[in-house]
Amino acid sequence: MTQTDGSWSVKKLAVVLYPFSAAAVAINLFLLSLMGKVFGLPVLSPMTSIWISIPLGIPATWAAAKWVRGLMDEADGNQRSD
Repeated sequence: MTQTDGSWSVKKLAVVLYPFSAAAVAINLFLLSLMGKVFGLPVLSPMTSIWISIPLGIPATWAAAKWVRGLMDEADGNQRSD
């Protein structure tokens, strides 16, 4: 699947967006654990949140890359069927 028009594929976007998506997941996990303290749940440490976000960042990154690719296609006036 070679693209000759110079557009970014979803895979390429996912590689670029992974650090940001994984960081967002880590922050959200940590804040969610702080809110869970009200219900008696343990609070996750920031490092634990980071370790958990490494695998959970993959589906979040895929969704973000698909969304960004759709926005790029919409801006270009193209319709893709990924």
